[in-house]
Amino acid sequence: MKPTIQTPITVAGRVLLSLIFIVSGLAKIANWSGTAQYMASKGMVAVPFFLAMAILFELAGGLSVLTGFKARWGALALAMFLIPVTAIFHNFWAFEGMERQMQLIHFMKNLAIIGGLLSIVACGPGLGSVDECRAMARSASASKEPAAAAAAQA
Repeated sequence: MKPTIQTPITVAGRVLLSLIFIVSGLAKIANWSGTAQYMASKGMVAVPFFLAMAILFELAGGLSVLTGFKARWGALALAMFLIPVTAIFHNFWAFEGMERQMQLIHFMKNLAIIGGLLSIVACGPGLGSVDECRAMARSASASKEPAAAAAAQA
């Protein structure tokens, strides 16, 4: 794919993938007590700690994927975060009828998101990311150093 097309598509993919985490993290801050009650209803212990950690993972990981700064680490952290979240909060096997179907949809949605995150872990954030810009700058300065050293010796 041509870089002129690839860059906006890659950026759009990172924006769309990161939005669910950033919005969710901000919503947890805005509705701390409601989220804490929901977590407690699922049998979680140490709710304030885990709620704070969820917000930290969602915002830091979401912003990492969004900007493409340390995006592989941010995507890996979010993928690892989603594994227990999916098992605890979308345990479709514990429900019947329409609620089972709804939880199965959320479970599968989270698996798809994990897949997208693992693509970033494997391939990097792509063009238009902070990581890519930094790599290009390092590459450019490394290629100038031998030429500068040869010119200094002449």
